[in-house]
Amino acid sequence: MEEREGFTLWLTGLSGAGKSTLAKLTAEELRGRGYRVEVIDGDEVRTNLSKGLGFSRKDRDTNIRRIGYVCELLARNGVIAISAAISPYRELRDEVRSRHTRFFEVYVKCPLATLVDRDVKGLYHKALTGEIANFTGISDPYEEPESPELIIETHREPSRQSLAKLISALESANLISPDETRRSMNGSR
Repeated sequence: MEEREGFTLWLTGLSGAGKSTLAKLTAEELRGRGYRVEVIDGDEVRTNLSKGLGFSRKDRDTNIRRIGYVCELLARNGVIAISAAISPYRELRDEVRSRHTRFFEVYVKCPLATLVDRDVKGLYHKALTGEIANFTGISDPYEEPESPELIIETHREPSRQSLAKLISALESANLISPDETRRSMNGSR
């Protein structure tokens, strides 16, 4: 296997927007192309690496810094690190970006009304009725990225279409090589 440069793919957006789904699909596609990939999921990090942290601004910042550091370690060792974490504060996302050589931010965007409809865990309902405090997008802010490399609007397209858009953007940014197998199949018609 040829030596490839790693990078960080940072998926940000509200809870339920589709970050984890897109991260898993992207990882599957990239592994199929021979890349080394790790998904750093926000929920898993809170369980394993940031256990004991709450949802105060300070704790959220600590959590995002930890995720950013893990991604940084992986990326500089030739791995594509995919972060799927809400990461609500623009300042912290920018801080994480500044520590990476190769960084690609994707805003996984979805309107609140759609997120409430999709809410299989009932978290938005609990946040809206005051049962959950400090819930991003309801009682805590989410600061949209000002200039992400890509915006994926998951309420407007199926997940496979979002994946195709993301893969195309990564190819255009020269972070991954075009899939020559697909190119030759498309060219042989």
